Amino acid sequence: MYNPFSLSGKKILVTGASSGIGRAIAIECSKMGATVIITARNEERLKETLSKMEGEAHSVVVADLNNEDDRKQFVEISPLLEGLVNCAGITKSLPFPFVTAEALTSVVDVNFTAPALLSAELIKKKKFSKNSSIVFISSISGVLCAAVGGSIYSASKGAVNGLIKGMALDLATKGIRVNSVNPGVIETHIFDAGTITTEQLEEDKKRYPLKRHGKPEEVAYAVIYLLSDASRWVTGSNIVVDGGFTLL
Repeated sequence: MYNPFSLSGKKILVTGASSGIGRAIAIECSKMGATVIITARNEERLKETLSKMEGEAHSVVVADLNNEDDRKQFVEISPLLEGLVNCAGITKSLPFPFVTAEALTSVVDVNFTAPALLSAELIKKKKFSKNSSIVFISSISGVLCAAVGGSIYSASKGAVNGLIKGMALDLATKGIRVNSVNPGVIETHIFDAGTITTEQLEEDKKRYPLKRHGKPEEVAYAVIYLLSDASRWVTGSNIVVDGGFTLL
């Protein structure tokens, strides 16, 4: 049956696939026929992701992509790819007057620097097929809005959105498309540190026109579109998936 969103025959690398949005993307890509390489630092949680995926040709690579040696070794063993999803990310809620160099570096390294360098190194090693797609998971924060205590996170995601514009231009001649998905608040474990309470999250849902936060698979569906041949004329775009939050 004809399906322009099929990922059959495509090898897709998903970073940050041990939980949350990354896990959902890996699972949903497998359902769409892709062969998926999943990576993160936690082997046990990666295996949990793998157990939920459809098909048997997928692979797990344990790596800390912030570590230069890990990243370069990972690039060397990477197969030829049709897609890359840069999903690894962290948040740190901190009022701006208390921002430190350590806090700033820790968030920017994971959310911006590591995925930017991974993408560049894969390209230099010719690890992408023609007509490949690179997708960054960004955020509405730092691009369309901000939150109290979220200046570091917003800065890292604003940088991602700027990066994909330049990448899209630089890589167009290679047939590589670059886009981002910008979610609003998604129901994941990213807030488990306790800096934001359950009551605060429930109150936040009322600010969304659809009166709820998003689900990881709803972000995954947008990613699948950008990885598929259905989006072959889309590059340098930031797709907002936010339940209408930025309409208000």
